[in-house]
Amino acid sequence: MSESLLFLTGKLAEKSLLKVLASMEPTEFTYRVEQIGITVAALMTPEMIARRVSDIGNADKIIVPGLCRGDLSLLEQKYGIPVLRGPEDLKDIPQFFGKKKSDHDLSRYRTRIFAEIVDAPFLRPTQILARSELFRSQGANVIDLGCLPNTPFPHLSETIQTLKKSGFKVSVDSLNVDELIVAGSSGADYLLSLTEKTLWVADEVPSTPVLIPSKSGNLSSLYRAIDIMKSKSKQFIADPILDPIPFGFVESIHRYRCLRKRYPDVDIMMGIGNITELVDADTSGINALLFGMIAELDIDFVLTTSVSSHAINAVSEADLARRMMFAAKEDSRLPRDYSNGLLVHHDKRPFPYSEDEIKDFASQVKDPSFRIQVSDNGFYIYNRDGISHAIDPFEVYSKLEVDDDASHAFYLGVELARAQIAWQLKKRYTQDEELTWGSSSPIQDKNILKSHRSASLKEKNQKDNPKK
Repeated sequence: MSESLLFLTGKLAEKSLLKVLASMEPTEFTYRVEQIGITVAALMTPEMIARRVSDIGNADKIIVPGLCRGDLSLLEQKYGIPVLRGPEDLKDIPQFFGKKKSDHDLSRYRTRIFAEIVDAPFLRPTQILARSELFRSQGANVIDLGCLPNTPFPHLSETIQTLKKSGFKVSVDSLNVDELIVAGSSGADYLLSLTEKTLWVADEVPSTPVLIPSKSGNLSSLYRAIDIMKSKSKQFIADPILDPIPFGFVESIHRYRCLRKRYPDVDIMMGIGNITELVDADTSGINALLFGMIAELDIDFVLTTSVSSHAINAVSEADLARRMMFAAKEDSRLPRDYSNGLLVHHDKRPFPYSEDEIKDFASQVKDPSFRIQVSDNGFYIYNRDGISHAIDPFEVYSKLEVDDDASHAFYLGVELARAQIAWQLKKRYTQDEELTWGSSSPIQDKNILKSHRSASLKEKNQKDNPKK
């Protein structure tokens, strides 16, 4: 038996909502639309709904506009049925109902993130701890302390112990074996990086070593180191080294494929900072592509950095990318519609309303308040006195007649600037809402935040067997 849904809306949106629902038929639910006597649906509140809606008929659930603010439990108590927020834009209702529950499950991942603090020798332990807390909040599993050639790190041991006391997994990255011995003796969980010539360090300390080739691209030396560690039944991670573009990137990806094919069960690390840091391109897209390859290659660990200004969100992007690609691989489907977090500068459906639809909205407005909407040919601003279209706010400002009201002029200036940016970048614009910038935005995709919370509860269960 199909569910019966009651959709609540306002005067301006009623016709569009009915049209969208009709376009979805047949559906797995029956529905009724009730216009509650308010012009703009986004201005609904639970208290207003409770006053104006007395009869819900045979509804099994109530769907309120996504921009309806307030505690919906008030309505659930009054009507005795679930009350859900729909999408923020009614044009997204088909996607809202078309997604399966599993599509939103970003709580699982295989690949663990090492976030490197590259200038650790120059920072005090308290500064390193603060940066580590930031990386952990962005999704890092391990904090990597980067040592520098010919640079003393006298507080290395103290720093490791400080991080361990705060519950961090710690790795130390150094070419100096003396520093690696100090790190291992001080409680470091991982040591980066050992070659077949320095494997003796792994016999001196309990830390898990990351093995690399003796020379760049020399897989044979890495294979020999792996075979030695396997013969001793010791835990290790192998890293063939990812080379930057255009200095062997494609060939290095091939080395990872060869390593995985030869050793299907060993843990493998990929250092992705050579790409995210050294390409003048947005890291959200780079991380998406890299983690697609990482998922196909079953890479267990990545080492990433957040140094360059354009790579400031590299850790949080890596966290989301690993979850998306893990889910896509598990579901055997393309990595689409899992999250908008990596769509930083453009949206998939930026302009939900056509010029004709916006003009239809404008014809229904009977009050002096301005509404702003964006279509593929620019933005529109309208009220009862008419509608204006432009691609530059300066083209319409003189028509608005708000010179005597500074606060109103300021408000419209902000909103028109947002509308112009949204049109230029092909982003979704909603009046009175900030533009969203994926994982780079303070207003992040709700699925990201939800998955982080659920993932933190599951992390302990993954420590011993991260491949599950």
